[in-house]
Amino acid sequence: MSYIVLLILGAGLTNCGQVEKEVTTKPNIIYILADDLGYSEVGCYGQEKIETPNLDAMATNGMMFTEHYAGAPVCAPSRCVLLTGQHLGHAQIRGNDEWASRGDVWDFEAMAKDPNLEGQRPLKAGTPTIGRLLQNAGYKTGVVGKWGLGAPLTEGIPNKQGFDFFFGYNCQRQAHTFFPVHLWKDTTKVLLNNKMVPPRTRLPEGADLYDPESYKDFWLNEYSPDLMQKEVINFIKENKDAPFFMYYATPIPHNPLQAPKRWIDYYVDKFGDEEPYDGSKGYFPHRYPHACYAAMVSYMDEQIGEIVATLKELGLYENTIIMFSSDNGPTYTGGADSPWFDSAKPFKSEHGWGKGSVNEGGIRVPMIVQWPEKIQAGTETDLISAFYDVLPTLCEVSGAEIPENVDGISFLPTLVNSGEQKTHEYLYWEFPESGGQQAIRMGSWKGIRKNIRQDSLRIQLYDLSTDIQELYDVSPEHPEIIQEMEAIFKREHTTAEIEKFRMKQLGD
Repeated sequence: MSYIVLLILGAGLTNCGQVEKEVTTKPNIIYILADDLGYSEVGCYGQEKIETPNLDAMATNGMMFTEHYAGAPVCAPSRCVLLTGQHLGHAQIRGNDEWASRGDVWDFEAMAKDPNLEGQRPLKAGTPTIGRLLQNAGYKTGVVGKWGLGAPLTEGIPNKQGFDFFFGYNCQRQAHTFFPVHLWKDTTKVLLNNKMVPPRTRLPEGADLYDPESYKDFWLNEYSPDLMQKEVINFIKENKDAPFFMYYATPIPHNPLQAPKRWIDYYVDKFGDEEPYDGSKGYFPHRYPHACYAAMVSYMDEQIGEIVATLKELGLYENTIIMFSSDNGPTYTGGADSPWFDSAKPFKSEHGWGKGSVNEGGIRVPMIVQWPEKIQAGTETDLISAFYDVLPTLCEVSGAEIPENVDGISFLPTLVNSGEQKTHEYLYWEFPESGGQQAIRMGSWKGIRKNIRQDSLRIQLYDLSTDIQELYDVSPEHPEIIQEMEAIFKREHTTAEIEKFRMKQLGD
């Protein structure tokens, strides 16, 4: 199918830049979302210990965003923001809600038997997701990896939210092991040849922490990232003759510490011997925690290289836009050691500053975009952007209509260096967990409210141009900025439909 489309973009579309371009075929789109990958856990963003040659090559061949932000500081709400284009003041899903009213949702054996215990709070039926919008624009749509936006028997599953194909974890709790007893393919439960080893399983009593044999129960038969990669490659091959959108939500490097032995051995040789992780901070123990964490990231990078090679082999490379990012900042549980890797550099990586926090280390994430002959190779942008900008951008790329109620602004003019790039006056977050938080990024100013649920509405103010680690609260010196941010906090917050996400201190 070949046709000419002249896009005069902006007329009648919300927050759309003025770009005029001629397109002979709709581009394929691959959006790769890492899980809990810190801002600087990729070589091109300054990582010094973990090797990511394929992501570095993407940056060399495309564009790096240095001021891009996740939708939220944890998994499910960040993915909701990404897929709907609405920030956390308007989003349906604003936190991780495991929907515990159904029963013991953390009993992995019970979940394996009863799909009613799987999954998180669902997106509402008919939600205008990226998948649905691109379907309407003629795309075959697929999601592989971790979903987290609706339990198996609800309206929130991928196949009812705009995706023709799904393979992976419906439930983000299930992704706490990379050797689950089942995954989902569309609406079919796929049983795997793995025995049940629930997360938080510890070493047997008296086991030798220094003996690799003690850890044999944590590497089983069918490794979910391998299975997912095969499905991604197959989806690309099956849809090579029509425009496709693949949302690849890899569970890596979110703990557990489980990675192919060849990569672990590589990093043991590189890092040398280290102290074991005994499992006391959740997930599973591991003999070589630093080596395994690095191994997971490099394995993910290797998979991205295979995707690029497949596109080239099929003659799709030049007409495919690839985006890569992470759902939030680095974690602090399960044997991960963010300070050792300096995972959020130049921001703080420690507990309370990374995942779960609206500080920069928790929400500023890497983003690399590659589109041969459209994006100038080796470029970098400091455009302040967020996950809710991805939906209008991909709509503009594909010719899909942008819904009226999105909070995002297309950054296509920046990508192709053409037309007027509209910018945000500010970015907004709210997060009902970790004590209740709100944040605003306005120019170089960063305003944060913490401990909202403890009746603290005081705004901490940081000047990121001089204080990138948010160490010096200058709110007493700038009452006019505080007053402006108070008005934004009030204006952008709407009462959440789901009661768990409401904060009475904000008038809910």
